[in-house]
Amino acid sequence: MPDALVSYERRDGAAWITLDDPAGGNAVNSEMVSQLHRAVQRARQESAPVVVLRAAGRFFSVGGDLAAFGAAEDMAAYVDDLASSLHRLVGDLTSLDAVVVSAVQGVAAGAGFPLAAAADIVLAARSAKFTLGYTKIGLSVDGGTSLLTASLGLHRALRLALLNDVLSAEEVFAAGLVAQVHDDDKLEAATEAVVATLMAGAHRAQAASKHLLRAVATPAPATAMHHETVSIRERAAGQDAHEGVQAFLAKRPASFTGQ
Repeated sequence: MPDALVSYERRDGAAWITLDDPAGGNAVNSEMVSQLHRAVQRARQESAPVVVLRAAGRFFSVGGDLAAFGAAEDMAAYVDDLASSLHRLVGDLTSLDAVVVSAVQGVAAGAGFPLAAAADIVLAARSAKFTLGYTKIGLSVDGGTSLLTASLGLHRALRLALLNDVLSAEEVFAAGLVAQVHDDDKLEAATEAVVATLMAGAHRAQAASKHLLRAVATPAPATAMHHETVSIRERAAGQDAHEGVQAFLAKRPASFTGQ
C-alpha cells in the first residue's frame, strides 16, 4: 500500500480533508489525486454538509509532481491520465451539495491553484502565493485553470497563464477569489469559525444556492476541462514540454524551440 498522502476526519459534522505530504510540498501526482478523490467520495457518502480542503506543512501545493513527469516512460500518456483524474476531482468538489472551504498557506502553484479555487469559499494566510507556471515548462494550463476566468477575469487569467506572475493573498482577495485573508497563525481558527457558521445554516438552501450560482458562472465546466486535457496531452508530447520539465529538474533555464 502507498503511504497516505491525504488524511480525512469528521470534526463537529464537517469533513476535513488534508493534503498530507509536507515533505513533498503536497505535489500533485496520480496517487495524491486518487486519495483525494476517495476522500471526497467518502464525504459525499457521509452527507457531510461542509467539506474543508487544507494542507499540512509550509505549502498548500507546489503543483504537479514534475519528478513523476520526468520519470514516466510516456510523459504524454502520464499527463493525460493525471489531467483526466484531476478534472474528475475538481468536478466532484464543485458538484458536491456540501459547501467546500479551502484554507491556503504558502504557495498554491500549478494544479494546486485551481484545486484550491475549486472550493466555494477560499481562505488564505498572508503567506499565500498563487501562480500557474504551466507555460514556463512548455505545457498549457490545466487542472480546471480555465474555470478561474470566472473568478479572476479574462485578462488577469491571461496574465497568470502567459507571464507566470505570482499573486499575493491580498491581490487574489482584491480580485474576489479569496474570501478572507488572515495571519498565518490565525488561519485554522478562522477556518473553524467559517465552518461553524456554515454548519449552523440551512444546508439545503446552501446547496441549492451553490449550484445555481455555479451554473451561471461556469455553465459548461466539463467541456472546458476536456479541452484542457486534450491540449496538455498534445503539449506533453512535444519537445518543449520535455525540455521544460528536464530544465526545471536540473534547475537550469529552459531553451524552447516551439516544436
